Amino acid sequence: MFASRFAPALRALPRQASAVRMARRGYAEAADGKLQLSLVLPHQSLYSSAGVIQVNIPAATGDMGILANHVPSVEALRAGVVEVIEENGQAGKKWFVSSGFATVHANNTLTINAVEAYPLDTFSAENIRSGLADANRVLSSSAPESEKAEARIEVEVYEGLQAALAK
Repeated sequence: MFASRFAPALRALPRQASAVRMARRGYAEAADGKLQLSLVLPHQSLYSSAGVIQVNIPAATGDMGILANHVPSVEALRAGVVEVIEENGQAGKKWFVSSGFATVHANNTLTINAVEAYPLDTFSAENIRSGLADANRVLSSSAPESEKAEARIEVEVYEGLQAALAK
């Protein structure tokens, strides 16, 4: 009984799947136009619907480059660098973010909500090394678990900063 009721629907699947394959777009279609970027912090807006060429983000699933006409998605951000390329041929502006979310909308807009963001060039490699050493000391000590949890977060952020400055 099951097979007879659902057989017509099952036979239709291959035709529908091939129609989906035909709807894919190529790289050239994905790269035209400008992306409207909003990079927002709890206390200020760094970009507000600004037209940019590309934004590179440190997604939790891996680094991503986002152009106009990108497939809509929501990505959690890990500690790392958000690079904003405003014009072709220009060096991008780099912001270090501690965490947040990036939402790519279907209408060529990208919204990044970050907990914190600072220009990458404002960090000192020596201060980062010192902070990382302090956080690791807390982790290896007999500190309360709440302090160790904070130290784990600090280690993640400091390691992200070190990696960003090494590039």
